[in-house]
Amino acid sequence: MPELPEVEVTRLSFAARIEGARVTGVRVGKPLRWPLGCAPEALLAQTVGAVTRRGKYLWLPLDRGGLLMHLGMSGSLAFGDVDPVPGPHDHFDLVTTGGTLRLTDPRRFGAVVWSPSSETGVAAKRLARLGIEPFDPRFDGAHLHAALRRRKVSVKQALLGGEIVVGAGNIYACEALYQAGIDPRTRSDRISRPRADRLAAVIRAVLARAVDVGGSTLRDFRDAHGNAGAFQLEAGVYGRAGTTCQRCGGTIRRIVQGGRASYFCAGCQRR
Repeated sequence: MPELPEVEVTRLSFAARIEGARVTGVRVGKPLRWPLGCAPEALLAQTVGAVTRRGKYLWLPLDRGGLLMHLGMSGSLAFGDVDPVPGPHDHFDLVTTGGTLRLTDPRRFGAVVWSPSSETGVAAKRLARLGIEPFDPRFDGAHLHAALRRRKVSVKQALLGGEIVVGAGNIYACEALYQAGIDPRTRSDRISRPRADRLAAVIRAVLARAVDVGGSTLRDFRDAHGNAGAFQLEAGVYGRAGTTCQRCGGTIRRIVQGGRASYFCAGCQRR
């Protein structure tokens, strides 16, 4: 599933090129998670503004309202001179004077929804419960510590919930906990303030590094240029069960928490 770094990498790969372009055509294919919410022709002749991201959502402002986009489990966006004949998994085209923005999604859990603004309508409903952004200056050890103290689940599950901080998806939560030396099974309300300070800092660092190297391509993620990510090649624990920890020489383990695989080193990640 594309996480925050992959969505941000996608945004960066087409935002500057589509800004200021005028919509000349819209094609809607097979139904996605939610209906478009307006007649496709209502988008014609509108100009695309500056594309922004909130969590794993992209907001494409138009002259009248805008489009909220989500890549779902397997979606990706391409922008430019795409094949004029859509493939079986190409479900939405926004044709503009700068190129065509195409959503490809084999599993169709992604979405493109019109909303009157990012603060009202469908967009407001979808964004309302999202936690703070990891690169927001307000996300620090104090914020993380206070939020974790209110929960009695494992710290890994608390991070994945998205209400404390957005973007710490499975691979990045595993890597951040590894770098912070915290066992993913540790109960969240038992994380001390010094450990919360360290964890907040490494969450930001891990996600920033992932953006720098194009995100993670575990299966089929590509940015709008068609480029794969490389963060998975740098992972210290994720996907490395049974191998040697590069830090302490212990063995990387794999367990399942809340239906998601957790990778960690029991030798240097403490409860």
